[in-house]
Order: sequence, then C-alpha cells, then structure tokens
Amino acid sequence: MNICGYYPESINEGEGLRAAIFISGCRHYCKGCFSAATWNFNYGELLTPERELEIITDIKNNPLLSGVSILGGDPFFSAAEVGAFVDHLRLEAGRPVPIWIYSGYTYEELTEHRESPEFRLLERCQVLVDGRFVEELRDPSLLYRGSSNQRLIDIESSLSQGQPALWEPTFSF
Repeated sequence: MNICGYYPESINEGEGLRAAIFISGCRHYCKGCFSAATWNFNYGELLTPERELEIITDIKNNPLLSGVSILGGDPFFSAAEVGAFVDHLRLEAGRPVPIWIYSGYTYEELTEHRESPEFRLLERCQVLVDGRFVEELRDPSLLYRGSSNQRLIDIESSLSQGQPALWEPTFSF
C-alpha cells in the first residue's frame, strides 16, 4: 500500500485536530476530483513497516489530536491493509483512536457484504464521509465534504439501527 500524504495536524478532514493520512489508489474517477493524482495506486511512497511505525509514534505522542482521518484516493480499495494499519495504531497507542474515513462508496455499498474487508474496515471507524464527489453538486460551504450528495455517517449508530444515521458535530461554529 502506498500513501500519498501524511499531515500530523489538520483541521480540514474532520472534527477537531486530526492526523490525516492519504492512501493512494482509487477507481471511482470522479470528475473534478481535487486529488486526481491519488487515483494511481503507485503514487506517493510505499508504507513500509518503518514508515508506519514512524507515523504511529507521531500520532501516539501528540496529546492534542482528536483522532485520525484516512482519505485518498479511496482507502477502501486497500481495505485489508488500512484495517491492519488501524489495528496497529490502536495497539501501539494503547487507547481508542477515533477514526474518520472518506470513501467514494456509500454506506449502503460498504455494508452490503458483511464478511468483506471493506465492511471490517468500516466497523473499525467512527465516522464515514461517503459518496462520490459530484462536480455539479460541489459546495465549498459544506462541513468536511465537497459535494452535497456526500454524507457524514455515524457508523456505530448506523450499524446498531440498521440504517444510515447522520453524524452531528459536537463543536459549535
């Protein structure tokens, strides 16, 4: 798996101060994508065990972080590898690490096959920003997403209710 970006502190990819990791590779090919270079699975750098540990240590040692956001590309095209990274991160951190994850897939698509690596990755996360970017629905005023068809899904509530439940911000703006 390649990563094409790591930002130790960001306020743009989810609520609070978050570490943001961009995973290379996407096959959605959304028209107007802000990061089309990330469609290539070989773009960026190989996430070696040494680089992974470096990122995890950086995250673990930053007490100001609210969590981690995983974007791309689309992390669900590397679901097994991203899931292993999340497990390693939580093991090394020794505490829960809230994960936001972005995908061109919808919640419904990701929950269709409960035994898939994609579903198992989804279960490890707290918030899903779902849906393909639609250029005609682009809205820069939206919180944490680019087009109005995209949703902020509270994963735990959605899985317990059996239907998508929207995430509500805890910070007021």
